[in-house]
Amino acid sequence: MFVTGGASGIGEAIVRAFAAAGAKVAFIDIAAGPGEALQAELREQRADVLFQRCNVTDVAALQAAVGKAVEALGPIRVLVNNAGNDTRHDWRTVTPEYWDDRIAVNLRPMFFAAQAAAPSMIDAGGGSIINFGSITWMLGQGGMAGYSAAKAAVHGLTRSLARDLGKHGIRVNTIAPGWVMTKRQIEMWLTPEADQEREKGQALKGYISPEDVARLALFLAADDSAMITSQNHIIDGGWL
Repeated sequence: MFVTGGASGIGEAIVRAFAAAGAKVAFIDIAAGPGEALQAELREQRADVLFQRCNVTDVAALQAAVGKAVEALGPIRVLVNNAGNDTRHDWRTVTPEYWDDRIAVNLRPMFFAAQAAAPSMIDAGGGSIINFGSITWMLGQGGMAGYSAAKAAVHGLTRSLARDLGKHGIRVNTIAPGWVMTKRQIEMWLTPEADQEREKGQALKGYISPEDVARLALFLAADDSAMITSQNHIIDGGWL
């Protein structure tokens, strides 16, 4: 399998969960230190993992990383397009360059990773592509127009790829998380006021963890979800 943004947060939890399940896991991240540390830790546990440093905005490098993963670990049967950046931005100060960067981080890599990985899946007889959306645009959340626009587009990409690739036995689904309590979210956005809004919005008490999301990814990768494709799977504690 191949995971983008796998060195921390939700991506790290996915890498750990699949490695624990016995999968061969290739993952990329722009953060070399955490990625190398995670690779070393999992290899000590006898997991078959490969980390490569890669900036997903560099499409050539991204697709090369997919190719190297195939050479090292064999055919890719699962692609998890997790990498993203939800930095807040004031609509009054957004430039065309910044807008393009939001798309280049949060949407464009998903297509080109799929383009690179799908031939391997076809050769292997099928597979599962999991794209990460968000509930931000469904909630109508402000302060992040570029991010929300990209995440809203993710499911359109999912549905189109599901139609194109279904004849090859490749399933394509979206995971749309609510507020997942990663280290980044806690350090940057979890104020008492914001936490109160979250608690009021969710039907279920408690926080969504990266491990909760990883379990959903495991389901969508496995034969348990063999006839599920083109769907938007929300994991938000009942906020919507």
